[in-house]
Amino acid sequence: SIFTVLILTLLVLLTVATFLWNLLVLATILRVKAFHRVPHNLVASTAVSDVLVAALVMPLSLVKELSAGRRWRLGRELCLVWVCFDVLCCTASIWNVTAIALDRYWSVTRQLQYTLLARRRISNVMIALTWLLSAAISLAPLLGWGETYSPEQERCQLSQDPSYTIVSTSGAFYLPLCVVLFVYWKIYKASKFHMGGRRRNAVLPLPEAAQVKEASQEPQMVFTARRAAITFQTDGETWREQKDKKAALMVGILIGVFVLCWIPFFITELISPLCSCNIPPVWKSIFLWLGYSNSFFNPLIYTAFNKNYNNAFKNLFVKQR
Repeated sequence: SIFTVLILTLLVLLTVATFLWNLLVLATILRVKAFHRVPHNLVASTAVSDVLVAALVMPLSLVKELSAGRRWRLGRELCLVWVCFDVLCCTASIWNVTAIALDRYWSVTRQLQYTLLARRRISNVMIALTWLLSAAISLAPLLGWGETYSPEQERCQLSQDPSYTIVSTSGAFYLPLCVVLFVYWKIYKASKFHMGGRRRNAVLPLPEAAQVKEASQEPQMVFTARRAAITFQTDGETWREQKDKKAALMVGILIGVFVLCWIPFFITELISPLCSCNIPPVWKSIFLWLGYSNSFFNPLIYTAFNKNYNNAFKNLFVKQR
């Protein structure tokens, strides 16, 4: 039908756009030396996971959608490879988003302790843990924890073992969901605290705040303050307040899109094996591709809040021409 052709065309465009956009982000980070530092290494790790989603996972999912009854007719080995990369790349993408939110949180709330050296070390540790945890969750079915392929029904899907479902969904989504929600709440409180503190601090009137006495014999000025501290307030927002508000907005949009894209899929994945519910395949496909679309939105959010990326994109295209 025409509707089916339109849907498949949309999915193909989503796959191609996800691959090209994340590849552009990776190429920009590699070519621009200023991006060879935190937090761009976290963005690069996210782009790698999203590129792999578009290159290895989404095309095979599209082949599955094209088959009659959404059956898997590519064999057991390719089924295992597809499921393994699906869990690995999507879980890594989710945890990379969590790592970026944590980096923003520490940079806002612990500016003195979170130095450049500490930031680099912590970011590298988070990237390593992200891929190790994702690999552990994805390789568990290959080691015998549940079955992903049914030759009789020609079905290829995530392991429906209840214990694996609880562990995998918790490790891949619900735990990072709790972390990012906590992080956004703390960033929001920190930005509100800084803005509230600036409003409370006011410049005291000069006649009441200080007395200036000029010595008759020595050419010097003596400044005597009646209060312990005088805080000067500039017009408008300070640079730190603008930075905190920008970080809170970026993390808020990043978390909001992440939750909207993935929560329908993981709710159905958790409930279906536990209650033996039969969810229509069309809804499973909708929820799955909605989760895949998060890999398309991630680079858009990063670059929208960073003018350096926009300038780097322009310079990259100009040099290519």
